[in-house]
Amino acid sequence: MIDRISFDPHICNGRACVAGTRIMVTVVLDNLAEGMSAEEICASYPPLAADDVRACVAYAAALARDEVFTLAA
Repeated sequence: MIDRISFDPHICNGRACVAGTRIMVTVVLDNLAEGMSAEEICASYPPLAADDVRACVAYAAALARDEVFTLAA
């Protein structure tokens, strides 16, 4: 699931994004925190799928556990 998250220094200054997009993980998480459902987020950002939203949550949970992942760019 975490493979849906990517980092590229040329995209969004290297911040974590949903792979293949310029949609930052923080954007997805902020929308969830505001009460939007995964379906609403996907409707607002058509490149996203529900699995992308879940990947963002999984990535945030891993960071909260202080886990380190090696992610492909």
